[in-house]
Amino acid sequence: MQALQFSTTGSLDALQLCEVAAPPLAAGEVRVEVRAAGVNPSDVKNVLGRFPYTQTPRIPGRDFAGVVIEGPDEWLGQAVWGGSGKGFGFTRDGCHAAQVCLPIEALARLPAELDFARAATCGVPYLTAWDALSRTGVEQGTRLLIIGAGAVAQAAADLALARGAQVCVAARRREALAPWQARTHTLLLGEPTALAAQVQEAFAGVLPEVIFDTTGFWLAAAVPALATFGRLAVIAAPVSGQVEVPVLDLYRRGGVLVGVNSLLYSLEECARHLQSIGALFAAGQLPLPALPQCWPLSRGVEAYRAVEAGSAKIVLIPD
Repeated sequence: MQALQFSTTGSLDALQLCEVAAPPLAAGEVRVEVRAAGVNPSDVKNVLGRFPYTQTPRIPGRDFAGVVIEGPDEWLGQAVWGGSGKGFGFTRDGCHAAQVCLPIEALARLPAELDFARAATCGVPYLTAWDALSRTGVEQGTRLLIIGAGAVAQAAADLALARGAQVCVAARRREALAPWQARTHTLLLGEPTALAAQVQEAFAGVLPEVIFDTTGFWLAAAVPALATFGRLAVIAAPVSGQVEVPVLDLYRRGGVLVGVNSLLYSLEECARHLQSIGALFAAGQLPLPALPQCWPLSRGVEAYRAVEAGSAKIVLIPD
């Protein structure tokens, strides 16, 4: 079968389109014919060597949608989606291939409202956002500030609105805020020192109970913008991993800092979260994701380079 594979890390030059044997099916697993597989920034970082636990040779890819072609009778022919969990694409082969084998418990049935291409864009962004909102207690009426306008920020805003939260999306570029202006509050970011005042104005004189910094670069500014006993979630940081945080201010307001990492969850746990997210799509409580760019798997290496360069979401379709 066709697959993308790398045997060394450090450069996208190591990624190649290969013909490899179809994966063996272990006890308790199903074989899925991949119909679509998303290319995430973390997939690119994987090949670049940013994850020290990756074992090579490896087929990367964390998010997929497809059809079960081998396994128990009740699963045969079922449309499913999955991935994103611990080890998938890092210590076990991922989904940038024609087929993938996974434990039965690692699959979620695909809601009819989602086509394969859109479903393949959901895993990492929606699971990351789901984790952030759940662990910071976002619920009906929660005041939530989301910093950033990328895929995770968009998923977090949609999921938070489905929970009934009061949402404000903040970004540096006015055009990035345009899709949200009809649905929720928006905030054009200026100087970091002005964030607290901007946020207070956006929330009618009060501060948000939760701030989700999807960029990793606004932590220092976010602490003064947080309500008493507030929660501050973060998913990203500079490559150095070093960010200055005003801990004294955080402690004085009783704040909590929450690191969010979808790789801490097993494939089975991710599948359970996807079932919950899928139910929201089925109930019409979540808007459908935008239709992504669909490229053949044979252009997979090119797709990785495009995502590294900042391209919008790309989904690979096995040839």
